[in-house]
Amino acid sequence: MCNFAVQLQKKMKKFFMALCATILLTGCAKEFNRVYKTDNYDYKYEYAKECFANGKYNRCVLILQDIVTIMKGSENGQECLYMLAMACYCSQDYETAAQYFKKYSQSYPRGTYAEMASFYVGQSLYMSTPEPRLDQTPTMSAIAAFQDYIDLFPEGQLKDAAHARLYELQDKLVEKELYSARLYYDLGTYFGNCTSGGSNYEACIITAQNAIRDFPFSARREEFALLVMKSKYELAQSSVEERRIDRFRDAEDECYGFLNEYPDSQHKKLAERYIESCKKHTKNAADS
Repeated sequence: MCNFAVQLQKKMKKFFMALCATILLTGCAKEFNRVYKTDNYDYKYEYAKECFANGKYNRCVLILQDIVTIMKGSENGQECLYMLAMACYCSQDYETAAQYFKKYSQSYPRGTYAEMASFYVGQSLYMSTPEPRLDQTPTMSAIAAFQDYIDLFPEGQLKDAAHARLYELQDKLVEKELYSARLYYDLGTYFGNCTSGGSNYEACIITAQNAIRDFPFSARREEFALLVMKSKYELAQSSVEERRIDRFRDAEDECYGFLNEYPDSQHKKLAERYIESCKKHTKNAADS
């Protein structure tokens, strides 16, 4: 009986707590609907500020979206638009947040929150950037936004964070190019995707060389150089007879260039094996 009484007491307590929560939520919903329908815009604005302060960002967004145009030009116009943007950001609607932060920057270029709005355009875009394998157009947009912030506020309080974000986003672009170059190399002699001519090895070479040019100080530079070297050797191996010798010479030059730039590379022996192989092919051609 004692255990039964204890279990019953626990169940009643849970039921009471659930009932209180339901009553509270119902009351809150009624209050929100009443505020949303009122024509007292100052009251709406104060209610939105209270929602923001209490972390009720979705409610804050709904109220502010309803009055932001009306508040424009008033003494609270700046704060209303900035708070709307920040509420969207806090509710993880980053695309909409970026739009509102950008709108603030355009509407109030010298406003109270101008620097923060400029930074959070980039930050919002940064939060919605995809993984490296996917299309990196949003990443490019985020980079441009952070660069705009740095240009506008070279001594801004968030300049270090903006620079850090730029490096991180550029690394994501590097990862994208490295993934693409590796994919071309792995496809090798498969021609099913080469509908416009050329080969996967040539595509790998072009992709890797462009990455080296565009990101000369990347920590992945050696990996791109390795892919160029390996692709040039494999391209020579798979070439038609009239192009093999020229391509083996090109591959040999690439191997020497790799060893000169990375003399302590863990791939040194591979480069040396390639050189020996290239020399054999060119020598045999010269002797014949």
